[in-house]
Amino acid sequence: MSRRVIVILVLLLLCCMCLLPLAVPGISPIGVYTVQPIGALPDGVTLIVWRAGQEPLFNSPDAMCLKIQGYVNLLCRGVALGEGPADRIIMRLPYIEWAYLMSTGGQTYE
Repeated sequence: MSRRVIVILVLLLLCCMCLLPLAVPGISPIGVYTVQPIGALPDGVTLIVWRAGQEPLFNSPDAMCLKIQGYVNLLCRGVALGEGPADRIIMRLPYIEWAYLMSTGGQTYE
């Protein structure tokens, strides 16, 4: 699938995610989970997932670390990867940096 087609699909999916909360306030069952390029995933990955509980619309292992302990380190990132949405994946996409930045408040962590 070409990068252009992927971008169009993601935009359509995001539009649906934005319209659903308007129809049913407070509910958007689909989220975006992004893993930036790291040793275990050198190309990174962006997942479209079914959200669980109060999970944010944009999430990542780094965002989980920030929420839990206020900073990102290798140990926390590894644990957060293990707690990822492996059983809730709808679609796998290439790494999309803006989705990662949405999850971390615009910050990048090494």
